[in-house]
Amino acid sequence: MSRKDSKGMFTAVLSQINDDDQGVADSASVKSKSPHLLKVAAGVRQMQERSEIADKLLREGDHTVELDPDTILPSLIPDRFDSAYDDAAVSDIVESMRVRGQIVPGLVRPVSNDIGSFQIVYGRRRLAAAKILGIKFRAAVRELTDEEAVIFQGEENTSREDLSFIEKCLFAVAQQEAGYKRETICASLSTGKSHVSEMIKIGTSIPKDILHAIGKAPSIGRNRWEDFLQLYGIDSSTQIVADTIRKRSFLDASSDDRFNTLLAAMKTDMGARKPVTGQARNSQAWVPQDRSVSVRLKDNGKSATLAIGNADGPKFAAFIAERLDDLYEAFRKDVSEQ
Repeated sequence: MSRKDSKGMFTAVLSQINDDDQGVADSASVKSKSPHLLKVAAGVRQMQERSEIADKLLREGDHTVELDPDTILPSLIPDRFDSAYDDAAVSDIVESMRVRGQIVPGLVRPVSNDIGSFQIVYGRRRLAAAKILGIKFRAAVRELTDEEAVIFQGEENTSREDLSFIEKCLFAVAQQEAGYKRETICASLSTGKSHVSEMIKIGTSIPKDILHAIGKAPSIGRNRWEDFLQLYGIDSSTQIVADTIRKRSFLDASSDDRFNTLLAAMKTDMGARKPVTGQARNSQAWVPQDRSVSVRLKDNGKSATLAIGNADGPKFAAFIAERLDDLYEAFRKDVSEQ
């Protein structure tokens, strides 16, 4: 049904309801209006109001409106840990909006298959604060494709520089899993393909339950997450991590301290109590989630060696060797695109 047709339907229904209301008011035998009829009327009026908003936005382009926060759909791709939107995490925003109102609007887009509905593009913490305060959410509205929406979402977070590195990694992974092209992921994070590839590698090589146990780790950057990845999955480190994240001292620590605790525990297990620096950073490790193979790369700047072990290590090595021509072609293509 078109928006024009639905608008006409709403008008006709409201007209009928108003006629019925007038009839009820004139009848001496009925002393009150039907609660069911009033509920239907309120629902139809709300749908008509949303439709009129959508019509106006489509005519005028970007426009700031006030919306019921409970009616706004979540964004397509998550860009933060869920804890970023709980009451404690948005308490400062709640207090600011309580005193001064919502100064900076968010961005929503009309949902084409649901007349009058909108989906959040950015401003989710302001939206969470508006829900807590029980007030309307101010937002600009723009017609956006899925790809445009995720780029706007990522660019807003990048410009505010408040997403941690690991949140960016998981944002990139979520886009890849949703089928977005690498160009879209790069645009949403304002970075190049090689950097995005590293983010996705970290976000997929460390199990998500471990990442969520650590949290956003706001002070932990790319190099230290690479150090973490080098150690995770080697020898008994996976068991050490699994045991540590269940300890009360770990659960009570800050997100940064949880990361540091796990990294220190793995270094102790590997007999490497000093930070990984210099030549050691030329050694990289990778293991899949099923732990059936382990891969370690050692690079001295002049040559590199690849060691493949664990149960399926020999089979995986043979599998790679049979496909060297294809892998090299893919490598040359990737280098030429950077």
